[in-house]
Amino acid sequence: MHRIYVSLSVLVVAVAAVVAWRPVTSQSPPAPTGLPGAQPTILAANYPTLQAAIDALPPTGGVIQLPAGTFEISEPLRVTQEDVLLAGSGTATHIKNVNTAGQPAIVIASPQIEKTPKASLWRVQIANLRITGNERSGHGIHARNVNEIFLHGVTVSHHGGDGIQLDNCYEDPRVCDCLMTYNKANGLHLIGCHDIVVVGNQFEENQDALRCTDSFNLCMTGNNLDDHLRHGVVIENTYGSVVSGNMIEECNGTAIILDRDCYGITLSANVIAHNGGGIDLKDAHGCAVSANTVTINKTNGLKIGPASGRITVSGNSFTSSYIGEAIDKRKENDRSAAGIVLESTDDINITGNSFSGLTTKAVALEDEPPANVLFESNALTDVDSDLPAK
Repeated sequence: MHRIYVSLSVLVVAVAAVVAWRPVTSQSPPAPTGLPGAQPTILAANYPTLQAAIDALPPTGGVIQLPAGTFEISEPLRVTQEDVLLAGSGTATHIKNVNTAGQPAIVIASPQIEKTPKASLWRVQIANLRITGNERSGHGIHARNVNEIFLHGVTVSHHGGDGIQLDNCYEDPRVCDCLMTYNKANGLHLIGCHDIVVVGNQFEENQDALRCTDSFNLCMTGNNLDDHLRHGVVIENTYGSVVSGNMIEECNGTAIILDRDCYGITLSANVIAHNGGGIDLKDAHGCAVSANTVTINKTNGLKIGPASGRITVSGNSFTSSYIGEAIDKRKENDRSAAGIVLESTDDINITGNSFSGLTTKAVALEDEPPANVLFESNALTDVDSDLPAK
């Protein structure tokens, strides 16, 4: 028997030759070229200033990612393009406005706005950062004629003006999950806006928490307002709005004011606690005040003035700090609890409310007796009233 020995090297060469001569039946996939239309995120950490990073945006807009850190500015950061997202790294991104000439921290507006006042931008977002100022700086964020602006996760504090001012941001402005504190003017100032959403924000120790003027269709829901130096919510010359499910506490002035031709507004399911005054309808018609808890407000739980009428007041609780078993939670010098004041007003429906333990009358009449007032099916406990219970 003959034995045949084949070296391993010879076998490898033979196999390689067979593979080399095998015909090619498929092509390799093309080298990746990137997603068509995708724009790279601008990383502000790679630029000498924040403004330089913003200016690096292409004409079509894009995303600017701000790093963590404290960044002092002495001139406003200006966003002048559409379809922009300016995003920080949470409150670790701190823009500190050291300007003392009344200038804002961030201005969002068309570059043509000074020559063409109606020039506008669309779709700008500011998210996840902290902006602070000083007593002599201007607003925190000042947006002019920006449609579909969206602010979320933004902290704006210690500004000499408003925390956020949206000036004629007409179409669909949204302010959600923001914190507005210690600003010398308003926490949020809405001027000439339409279809507004203000949801899930916190306001503390501004002059007024929110002021909405010359606007339409405010939806303000689920916000917390505390310790304001003047008023909580001031709405003027606005219609078709709802203020619901908010906590409004410890305002030195009045929790909610409707003035200058407001109409068709619902104030519902709010807790209005321990303010100077509760709700003041100075000039409002066709409005509903329902299902609110109005507790230990010092002057008026609800005041309806002579320029107001056609108001429905139902299902509210005007109450003291009574907690049962003849016990008041508050100390004797802090038990003021006010009811309703009607001042020369007409066409009022007051039904299904609870008035208990008040230090004023359930309903007090000032000046001329009102005409066409329905007061029935209310529960009065430990309180007097100028209108008899039915």
